[in-house]
Amino acid sequence: MGNRRRRAGVVVVATLILLRVWPHAPLPKLVPLSTAVWSADGELLRVTLASDDQFRLWTPLSELPPTLSEAFLLKEDRWFYWHPGVNPIALVRAASRTYLRGGVRQGGSTLTMQLARLLYRMRTRTAAGKLRQLGAALWLELRYSKREILEAYLNLVPFGGNVQGAGAASRLYFGKPPDRLTTGEAITLAVIPQHPAARAGRNLATNAVDTARVQLARQWVTKFGGTVPSQDDSPPDFTRSALPQLAPHFVDALLGDRSGRSGRIDTTLDAELQRLLERQIARYIAQVGDRGIENVAALLVDTRDSAVKGWVGSADYRNTHIDGQVNGVLARRSPGSTLKPFVYALGLDQGVLHPRTILKDSPTSFGPFTPENFDGKFFGPVPAEEALVRSRNIPAVWVSTQLRQPSLYQFLQSAGVARLRSEEFYGLALALGGGEVSMEELASMYTMLANQGTLHRLRVERNQPRDEGIRLLSPEAAFITLDMLRRNPRPDDDGSVPVRTRWPVAWKTGTSWGFRDAWSAGVVGPYVLAVWIGDFSGKSNASFIGVEAAAPLFFRIADALNLARAQEPVPPFTPPPGVRKVAVCAASGDLPNAWCPQTVETWYIPGKSPIRVSQLHRAVALDARTGRPVCPPYPADDTRFEVFEFWPSDMLKLFREAGMPRRTPPHLPDCAAEDAGEVPRIVSPLRSVTYTMRRSEITQVVALEASVAADVGSVYWFDGASLIGNTPVKNGALGWKPERDGSHLIRVIDDHGRSAERDVMVQFAR
Repeated sequence: MGNRRRRAGVVVVATLILLRVWPHAPLPKLVPLSTAVWSADGELLRVTLASDDQFRLWTPLSELPPTLSEAFLLKEDRWFYWHPGVNPIALVRAASRTYLRGGVRQGGSTLTMQLARLLYRMRTRTAAGKLRQLGAALWLELRYSKREILEAYLNLVPFGGNVQGAGAASRLYFGKPPDRLTTGEAITLAVIPQHPAARAGRNLATNAVDTARVQLARQWVTKFGGTVPSQDDSPPDFTRSALPQLAPHFVDALLGDRSGRSGRIDTTLDAELQRLLERQIARYIAQVGDRGIENVAALLVDTRDSAVKGWVGSADYRNTHIDGQVNGVLARRSPGSTLKPFVYALGLDQGVLHPRTILKDSPTSFGPFTPENFDGKFFGPVPAEEALVRSRNIPAVWVSTQLRQPSLYQFLQSAGVARLRSEEFYGLALALGGGEVSMEELASMYTMLANQGTLHRLRVERNQPRDEGIRLLSPEAAFITLDMLRRNPRPDDDGSVPVRTRWPVAWKTGTSWGFRDAWSAGVVGPYVLAVWIGDFSGKSNASFIGVEAAAPLFFRIADALNLARAQEPVPPFTPPPGVRKVAVCAASGDLPNAWCPQTVETWYIPGKSPIRVSQLHRAVALDARTGRPVCPPYPADDTRFEVFEFWPSDMLKLFREAGMPRRTPPHLPDCAAEDAGEVPRIVSPLRSVTYTMRRSEITQVVALEASVAADVGSVYWFDGASLIGNTPVKNGALGWKPERDGSHLIRVIDDHGRSAERDVMVQFAR
């Protein structure tokens, strides 16, 4: 008999253990939950309604204050930790007072029984319903620990209306997270669930509720000591507070991409930096609003892990006048000149240029496309880094024509720019912002520059691992591009007072055609910041100029970041191993020869950068008596040597037009010209461009133009073996009217016999 009892006892114990350890759904999975979006620094950004239209914000027991748990246990179930889910003594006492004595109905439900009713939506007014509740409570105790049951109860207990759980109630009624509740506020919450409809909201100011609160407070003092918590701990005008709604555009985008999810979402957003962005934007608009600047979008990304730290989709989410709920970070707009750094970066990678390569900023036609500079001016010969910093259009377009694989269009495709039309649709205008990108895509590309040419997808959730990324640029090209952008002076730096910032800033502005968008984007210390100013309707405004509208706000935010993150170290800016510095002739951008009067240092990429010995400055032997060039052998007493600048014809023309005289050589004899000359370089027609023409338009021609050495007087143009014509260099381009469509081999020969050629495709429109 004893053995049978022992075996039965073992079976019972084993069954109980098996029931506890057998896999079962966690209690939070048994009810629909609100979606709670959290910032990286632990601040609640938004709570949504659960699928049953309840505010049910699940909060772990570890994040609830012990005073709240104790207050509920003191009010609802003092023997919670000692009974198996049902308290027989409490049930008998409640039945006696309710049915035998005929008094006020008194409940004998334990906290576990109440949880069972909430979980399984039981009707417990009848005897059968009460029995089902008892069984469900015992079942819960068998399957879950006391801690799990207490946590579930505190997260499902009703607080009036559609508010369930202490996590939602503390924020809705007190405007604070539950771990910041005072003892008095915890006691106040503990008396609501007995009569949630009558005690929630403004009803808490009634005497009956105050009596219940004071009664529980006295019980608290009896058990825990101290003094009765002051009524001041629960405000007399106790009303429902507004739920948090920080970074609304960010949360909208997050939830829109993750529809159907519920529970907790931990994001990368930094609430402090988000408020910094919003504060600086609000102040700026208040200052410049009289210029018609009413709307701003901004995005802040940490380059170290590609995490989004701040996201402002519009200046005011609730302002219908500016279409405030439109998400400017995701809107597709013309980026203006903010794409130029990537044109130059590709040029660096493909050996088209280095920072001191001399480019032409002059009126130029690229086939049918004739770009102009924003200011309507032309600077003539400029180093590449100056052309980028000063945002000259013609040099940027020329560089884009020299790109091979990838082209700028292919680069944007690889960078994830969506909804691009065909490459032919944009043509060369793409380098000047002729396409459309979103701020998210633009910030991603600038983050790629800061990450040595590797593009990573921007992260918005903390548990989202950083992807391996794809390499779009070499580390050398990315480094040199950022170094050039760091030389861009601040808009408030007039040189009179040194502007010192702890973090270096590499930045670029952009203005779209028709003054519809003003941009400023760049790398600020360890962050990438992008700022847009405009109107979502596409309305034009002469104030929407990148350097005048967006740049000042960009630097306000950059300076505020320096102050807010003063403890963060200055990120290192170390050149990669594949980058070298070399001294080049300042005037030509090539390695200095013996006669170069001034040199400057520049970065270059060995094996890629176009580095050659400069032939710009050369010594010419002159007859001491006549001043004319002479051929060797040179008489020792009657010869002197002078240095002249041997500019190509196109550059010399720019200097003449700009009124900048150069020291050019006199006409050289054949003996000197043979060593001095360079082969012609075809400027037009362009490489890899199809020229579409109409036979009926007599005046429509293709410009034939070449850059030639300083000793050339005229050039001859051929279509295959057929002479097109000849023209003096000083007359510029020669007009060519093709007689047939298809491929043409265009050759140019200078008057010294040096030549160049190019395949040109012509197509006649039907």
